[in-house]
Amino acid sequence: MKKLLALLLALCMVLALCACGSSSGDAAPAADDAAPAEDAAAPADEAAEAPADEAAGTIVIGVYEPLSGDNGAGGKQEVLGMQYANAMTPTVEVNGKVYNVELVISDNESSNDKAVSAATKLVAAGASVVLGSYGSGVSIAGSDTFAEAGIPVIGVTCTNPQVTAGNSHYFRICFLDPFQGTVQANYAHDELGAASVAYCLGQLGNDYDQGLINYFKQAAEALGLEVVTESFPEGNSDFTSYLTNAKNANAEVIFAPTSISYAQLIIEQAAAQGIDIPLTAPDTWDSNVILAAAEGTDLSISVSTFYAEGGDPAFEEGFKAWMNADATALANNGGNDTIAAVSVMGYDAYYVALEAIKNAGSIDPAAVMEALPGTTYTGVSGSIAFDETGDAIRDTAFIKSADTATGEWTFVAEQSVG
Repeated sequence: MKKLLALLLALCMVLALCACGSSSGDAAPAADDAAPAEDAAAPADEAAEAPADEAAGTIVIGVYEPLSGDNGAGGKQEVLGMQYANAMTPTVEVNGKVYNVELVISDNESSNDKAVSAATKLVAAGASVVLGSYGSGVSIAGSDTFAEAGIPVIGVTCTNPQVTAGNSHYFRICFLDPFQGTVQANYAHDELGAASVAYCLGQLGNDYDQGLINYFKQAAEALGLEVVTESFPEGNSDFTSYLTNAKNANAEVIFAPTSISYAQLIIEQAAAQGIDIPLTAPDTWDSNVILAAAEGTDLSISVSTFYAEGGDPAFEEGFKAWMNADATALANNGGNDTIAAVSVMGYDAYYVALEAIKNAGSIDPAAVMEALPGTTYTGVSGSIAFDETGDAIRDTAFIKSADTATGEWTFVAEQSVG
């Protein structure tokens, strides 16, 4: 009888150990848990997913993004693209060995003051490469921490030139503010009919806002416009006086390169005041949060951005199916499946990182950094290659306008500065 009991006890222990071993310690963030749509294939040249027990190890890709604060809504959407890419391609082959790819996400809280601690978390996690951030100010603020650790960073939509200036570790896949500011000024003059006065509004001390206002002003003045600029303090919630000033200045266009949280307030208050001056903005306003704020109003709202829906139907179908299958992902996208350009850029940035790792033939950050300048990739947003500064070689932007009746974006034009 004792032998039989001992045998039964041993069998129970084996079964318990098997059950405990079935849970992976490298699980992706919550929004990654949804299964991708079967028809949403990853790029053909990527390694197929291998069973966890066959993987040579884990590669950590750091995600340095705002999940809270003024830019939290945009940061979450940028991360969604990375998470979808990771769900589609969770492994990468390096020198014949297949590695699991783990996304470690660190919230910089849209705050320059929190940038160092958020960056330090990713250094401690052993990231081979980092993606981010949405927001140029936090990208600049966290830059030195990554430089000191010897970890390369791929900026996704941080457009201020200072992000990559004077360093060799920061790269990016988006166009820059001098280009975007000029595109916006040309659009305001040529398409929105601004011939005399343009009004610019941004947050005081914000690198992104003030940089774009400067580049817009230079280009608009070259077109013969008078440019009136104003800045509001951090935390401001009442934009009534600023909108009144724009109206009193006889402005023919309002250019407002603000965060999404401020943009919502500007739109709501402009509608309440009956402002009939066209509002135009850069990529930060390319969000379904903006569409929701604008829906049902009589406002004219347009944005310049990195991608317009319809550019890659197969990708869009798969991405939407993935979001709709996961309540957390859908909530992080603002509650519906409208695709923001920053999500597309996050998706492409993930694959650029994988290409750099494969080109390096190593998971060592120093080797990945050395491989990045020569890394190229054709993504959903177009062809990606880097110049000598580490900036993407891009010369076009997409212009979209808000259909305030349907709550959708309408493609207007693909525009360059030529």
